[in-house]
Amino acid sequence: MKVQGKVIKYGDNVDTDVIIPARYLNTSDPQELAKHCMEDLDKDFARKVGDGAIIVAGKNFGCGSSREHAPIAIKASGVLCVIAETFARIFYRNAVNIGLPIIECPEASGDIMDGDTIEIDFEKGSIVNVTRNKEYKAEPFPAFMQEIMASDGLIGYIRKELGTEKI
Repeated sequence: MKVQGKVIKYGDNVDTDVIIPARYLNTSDPQELAKHCMEDLDKDFARKVGDGAIIVAGKNFGCGSSREHAPIAIKASGVLCVIAETFARIFYRNAVNIGLPIIECPEASGDIMDGDTIEIDFEKGSIVNVTRNKEYKAEPFPAFMQEIMASDGLIGYIRKELGTEKI
């Protein structure tokens, strides 16, 4: 699986209250959450995502509460992947569960700039900065995680494994 997109860059400690402000937690509709994703941090976020973008951030992305709304809002907004130096553990798990690709890569996190175009090969663990002609190596997704991502998250994966629409 490969994706390519323009980078939207953020710093350290982007917390779940910034990703999706608490005042919008009265819904779990992904499209409604997407409308408000990052709005307190970046008013132009929805416009920047367009047909797909890649968030690159610093340390501790997704810190704060354990709400699943945050990765759901990011995914529904059209973000193809989030690359960070590190992720808050509960955000990491929630992202995998809902099928939002995330990669920890300190070198890429520090070097890639806002507006760069990058290409990610999840199977190889390669991140290519097309703009700067530079490649970074990340840990590739294990096969089972690639299956979860290809199934649009853990529930889709379980449905596929069980051969059923309901679980």
